[in-house]
Amino acid sequence: MVFSWLFPIKHLKQHPAQAYFLSGTIALIIIGLSLSPLEKLPDVAGTDKTHHIIAYGLLAIPTAIAVPKRIWILATCYLLLGGIIELIQPLVNRYGEWLDFGANLCGVVIGSALGMFLHSLSND
Repeated sequence: MVFSWLFPIKHLKQHPAQAYFLSGTIALIIIGLSLSPLEKLPDVAGTDKTHHIIAYGLLAIPTAIAVPKRIWILATCYLLLGGIIELIQPLVNRYGEWLDFGANLCGVVIGSALGMFLHSLSND
């Protein structure tokens, strides 16, 4: 039985280039938000890690849906992106935290697993 909410998932499976484009767009948004210089560092104690998990989860989902066999390579690239951002952030008046990198890792794992699960739901 095909549910109408599976249409975007089937579309990404049939058009992996669009999944790469979507993940690339999300990556650019993450880079922009993470490296924007701030006059004052934000005070977002508990929710900062949640934002990292959500952002990196969203980054991984489209490609995990479209090309689950390549997700390990892509997940490694997403984690390298997160690590590089954490190293650059102190140069733009931001905090570079390894706990943020850990949250990025959690997000990539959760997003990859969710994307692969959604991929399996829409098998014809």
